[in-house]
Amino acid sequence: MRVLLRDIDRKPLGQIELASGATPACVSTEKGREVYLNWEGAHDDEGHLRRCLSCGCDTLYRHRRMPQVTGFVIVLALALGLGGILGLATGLPFLIAMVLVLLLDVAILVLSRETLECYRCRSSYRNLDIAQYHQRWNGDTARRITSGDVS
Repeated sequence: MRVLLRDIDRKPLGQIELASGATPACVSTEKGREVYLNWEGAHDDEGHLRRCLSCGCDTLYRHRRMPQVTGFVIVLALALGLGGILGLATGLPFLIAMVLVLLLDVAILVLSRETLECYRCRSSYRNLDIAQYHQRWNGDTARRITSGDVS
């Protein structure tokens, strides 16, 4: 599991890699900072993460991370579409290029991985199995958590 740790003020503390089943109390980030992890009640009965290791918040949400190449593919698709609309490029090679860009875009969407994010500190947990009870981001929950109303 890769963890991008943040403090309660959402300032980055660094990134760590945790082996499966490892529960160290203190870790050193790539920035050389020592961070104490809160493992108290962090896992559910099936071994899924249910609490933030950085701040202890029990409200996490699913987030789909798109690779950095996604922006390039979108710009390429827009350029090809504009070329087709303006009549600058027509014919079979242009159609094949459009289909390839479409397939690349769909592949990026399907193959991008989900991560867990903490509402309170925005720590991010990658490369782990996510329990079904974690939902997508919700604005009402985010406002409730950031305002300090934990009821």
